[in-house]
Amino acid sequence: MGRKILLITTDQQRHDALGCTGGKVARTPAIDRLAAAGLNFRQARNQNTVCMPERATILTGQYIRSHGVTSNGIPLPVDAPNLAAYLHQHGYRTALLGKAHFEPASHTDYFENWAASRGETGPHRGFDRMELCGHTGRPGRSLTHYPRWLRDNYPGEVDGFHEYTAAGGPSGRGGGDTGAPQVWHNPIPRGHYHTDWTAERTMAFLDSLDADADWFVWMSFPDPHHPWDPPQEELKRVDWRDLELPAGYPGSPERTVEILSGKPRHWLEWYEGRGQFNFEVPADFVPAQLTPDQIREVNAMVHVENELIDEAVGRVMGHIESLGWGADTDVFYTTDHGEFQGDFGMLFKGPYHVEGLMRLPFIWRPAPSAGIASAQIHAPVGHVDLAPTICALAGLEVPDWMQGAPLPTRGEAAGGHQRTITEWQDGFAGKDIVMRTLYRDGHICTVYEKTNYYDSDDVGELYDLSEDPLQWHNLWADPARQSLKSDLIADLYDNLPPGRTEPLEKVAQV
Repeated sequence: MGRKILLITTDQQRHDALGCTGGKVARTPAIDRLAAAGLNFRQARNQNTVCMPERATILTGQYIRSHGVTSNGIPLPVDAPNLAAYLHQHGYRTALLGKAHFEPASHTDYFENWAASRGETGPHRGFDRMELCGHTGRPGRSLTHYPRWLRDNYPGEVDGFHEYTAAGGPSGRGGGDTGAPQVWHNPIPRGHYHTDWTAERTMAFLDSLDADADWFVWMSFPDPHHPWDPPQEELKRVDWRDLELPAGYPGSPERTVEILSGKPRHWLEWYEGRGQFNFEVPADFVPAQLTPDQIREVNAMVHVENELIDEAVGRVMGHIESLGWGADTDVFYTTDHGEFQGDFGMLFKGPYHVEGLMRLPFIWRPAPSAGIASAQIHAPVGHVDLAPTICALAGLEVPDWMQGAPLPTRGEAAGGHQRTITEWQDGFAGKDIVMRTLYRDGHICTVYEKTNYYDSDDVGELYDLSEDPLQWHNLWADPARQSLKSDLIADLYDNLPPGRTEPLEKVAQV
């Protein structure tokens, strides 16, 4: 008999969103309990800062250069080796409930976008069951199971969602109280929102299993990713008028320009609306036009959504206990990437390797029967380490196609957990950006490789997080840091994994 394993993910959630990771606003007691009883990895970072590449890394245990999903819009091959298929081959019941996004959301040729219309729920990619949702309940904007469920059961509620436009298109309706982009007051009842729907579908799948089954269930919440349109009845939880601006907000456009002028040029060009460098932000969004109140309202919406996620997690954990599996279930909690949420006066994400986008909430509550002591762990870990850890829990050999290492269970760094590597490899409107980033020993070093946009081989960013946790002061050209920079760059390239000989095709934008 193996282990029962619940993987919980969110989408676009900052590392400091939770009480157990330093958050001061959203109340997250259920997730905080998991962290208090388990391992809280405080130096976890992703391998890419947008959805599809990172979700492919979680599923395969490979870096983006190896699995080939280097950007959104590139489908992970259906026959690619992955964790769910490997567990399924060894007798595990498997399911993914919620957001998948291994296939482009805007391309109808793929299972994730036609399964609901055909009444199918799998099997697919090693999952016995997939019931899927995205970021809206509007059937015309999402082809997954949730909007069809909403349309079939509560048709009058589908139009309450933000008129979600694809990233890269216009920002759509600004709303709420401040006209903030992709903010909207949604009249949908709490119980019909996709956060509770994802929890309900997870519990229904667990109810279908035999008591002695080994299972791997991925519960994947679409929030707190934009559009920010949680149930209006829940907005009383956090009044945006009461919020302070985030520590990473420079305080004025003038100060922001001063800070960004020390970074590679695409930072300031995007802030001022002179260029766009990825498809994952609305095309007409100009960060410099954001008001402080709009940033406060976006943050309030995010805090509300984080509280709803926490309550859904608590319900599912209570259900697992009621089924008699509490002592034998390992629980992992993380997200795919972060969100600016006002840092540098910005929103959304993209080719910007800063803590708000790279650093992750990352929690492992081992099965209590395993006897692993709780700990705060500061060794650098990443999503590439998640699949090997789950294989080891299942009593299976870690296959050689996985590139991470099982997570440490004590506070000291161990084995391969000395560094993390994050990469960006994408282009937009003929402007290609390739970034390789190393985190090690409290430093972040990003090399910008030569492209048609950055035509120099000496562009980069270097930060000492002990001195500059907000990453406002780029030390790349600091004469006193050149030896350190050379050492970090050498370490980065010495540890880059092998890439694919042939790139995968980008068939859509997202």
